[in-house]
Amino acid sequence: MSHLINIETAATAAYVVAALLFILALAGLSKHETSRAGNSFGIAGMAVALLATIALALARHIEPVGLGLLAGAMIIGAAIGLWRAKVVEMTGMPELIALLHSFVGLAAVLVGWNGYLHVEGDSDRYQVGAEAMKLSAEGMLGIHSAEVVIGVFIGAVTFTGSVVANLKLSARIKSAPMMLPGKNFLNVGALVVFAALTVWFVIDPQLWLLIVVTVLALLLGWHLVASIGGGDMPVVVSMLNSYSGWAAAASGFLLSNDLLIVTGALVGSSGAYLSYIMCKAMNRSFISVIAGGFGIEAGPAEDKDYGDHREITADGAAELLASASSVIITPGYGMAVAQAQYGVADLTRKLRDRGVNVRFGIHPVAGRLPGHMNVLLAEAKVPYDIVLEMDEINDDFGDTDVVLVIGANDTVNPAASEDPSSPIAGMPVLTVWNANHVIVFKRSMASGYAGVQNPLFFRENTQMLFGDAKDRVDAINAALSEAVSAGH
Repeated sequence: MSHLINIETAATAAYVVAALLFILALAGLSKHETSRAGNSFGIAGMAVALLATIALALARHIEPVGLGLLAGAMIIGAAIGLWRAKVVEMTGMPELIALLHSFVGLAAVLVGWNGYLHVEGDSDRYQVGAEAMKLSAEGMLGIHSAEVVIGVFIGAVTFTGSVVANLKLSARIKSAPMMLPGKNFLNVGALVVFAALTVWFVIDPQLWLLIVVTVLALLLGWHLVASIGGGDMPVVVSMLNSYSGWAAAASGFLLSNDLLIVTGALVGSSGAYLSYIMCKAMNRSFISVIAGGFGIEAGPAEDKDYGDHREITADGAAELLASASSVIITPGYGMAVAQAQYGVADLTRKLRDRGVNVRFGIHPVAGRLPGHMNVLLAEAKVPYDIVLEMDEINDDFGDTDVVLVIGANDTVNPAASEDPSSPIAGMPVLTVWNANHVIVFKRSMASGYAGVQNPLFFRENTQMLFGDAKDRVDAINAALSEAVSAGH
């Protein structure tokens, strides 16, 4: 017995150390210069937590079958995790993260159901289970029942919401928001019904009530994320990160695991704060986004004729760049898909060697994940001091000779500030159209991820460079190299 107490004490101490390491990880990841150290702290914290949990399980003498299941689950999970981490491209990272969030939600649902079956459900018509009787005598049964139903609800919402986010981000379903009649009433009504069912379950914990709550939460999670448009998906990923944290915290209460409670609260609060910051940057209502687009109505169908667009060749783009004194590059998800960041880094070096002032303008929601473009550019060894946020560079476009819009669309759309009827009206964007020349790298004239046409493509100072972004950038680099060789 004393041996078990010693192990439990050591495990608790290890959990405190792991929690501190997770806090250091978050602090490190907040800055580019310390991000590598932050990642190392996170790995160390998870290793400590895992080893402590294994030691605690062994000390409690679990059955051989349970030990085998635990080992098998760890081996399979580790193998899948290592494989996915090895093969995933940066373009696939957002949907992978959404999928991982779904696992956290599903785990919370399973922990909640296990808590019910172990306590409230461990009874028949004549005798309540021993654990339930103990909690009832301590006046804690109602609290346990509330933990069960709340944990299941948060976990189920996170699970199906993350699955929908994964499907949208991977283009398996349309990114446009699903607009069911009375969708706001459905969301609010589901929350009201959940509150009523929670009170009922605490008073009289019945199996059918937990089933209803689970189904309700699964449907709500699906509808919440399905109702959010593609332009807000980066916020959704951050929001689901927050949900997964609260789901983990709920599991921690049920399992009496301090580390899960602390870690879940860290992830939940930091994810919520990041979502709030992103909503402010996009001029979006935080409550609207987390409530599944509450109060946001679909924009009108677009059949407006903006006129004809103009095209430019890679050689023509190289000539403009060669004669420029200042260039701003605004990357988007298209650059990530084409893996053009290395060519862009090479182009940046060539232009800077010619004395051109080259900088990057990064929109807060460029790509499909917060910091997506920053990571890609850092990976290609682009100097971090020339990578600027939207607020830092927006006033400089008017004094810029050439802007290269590489794979961006909605984040450079003037309709956001000029068309009150646009679905993205009010969203701050990079004002690239104020430059002398704008070259847009695009595969076709199709609308962006938010499904909104971009009048920038038809402006007099805009020229379209069609094709794969990597191929077009490589062609420009080749043309610049030839110009250097020819002495121009």
